[in-house]
Amino acid sequence: MKFKGKSWVVPDDIDTDQIYHGQYLPVTDPHEMAKYALTFTPGKENFPNEVSEGDILVTGKNFGCGSSREHAVICLQYNGVSCIVGESFSRIFYRNAVNLGYPVLECPGITKMVTEGDEIEVDLDSGLVKNLRTGKTITGVPLSDVEAEISNAGGLLEYLKTH
Repeated sequence: MKFKGKSWVVPDDIDTDQIYHGQYLPVTDPHEMAKYALTFTPGKENFPNEVSEGDILVTGKNFGCGSSREHAVICLQYNGVSCIVGESFSRIFYRNAVNLGYPVLECPGITKMVTEGDEIEVDLDSGLVKNLRTGKTITGVPLSDVEAEISNAGGLLEYLKTH
């Protein structure tokens, strides 16, 4: 699976309250949830109004730390963010993404190679990320075989229906 889009960069230790604040938990429509994505992240308060379909989120270390809310994945997914490439993810965010069929790639060193606004290409199968502005490439850690099967099936529930 390949993606190409404009990058949005966030620093280390962005927690789930910064991705999708707890005050919005009563909102259950994913399209409504998208309106609040990253609005508690410094410098990204207008993210939902500025992001475009197919854009790619590049994150620092420990992205998605904090609570286990799936909302943090869903609000980005419904905002049109095609995938997330991160230095590292909290385990619960990573599992939620895979279980919801949302593309993530762990890629140590990515924030040193990408500046916000760069157009990048991401090949989830090989783990290769290319910065189209600079021509530089870096290789991340692709999903395991089982994680890829779950993600490609559209998430854990869809995977379980066929297995």
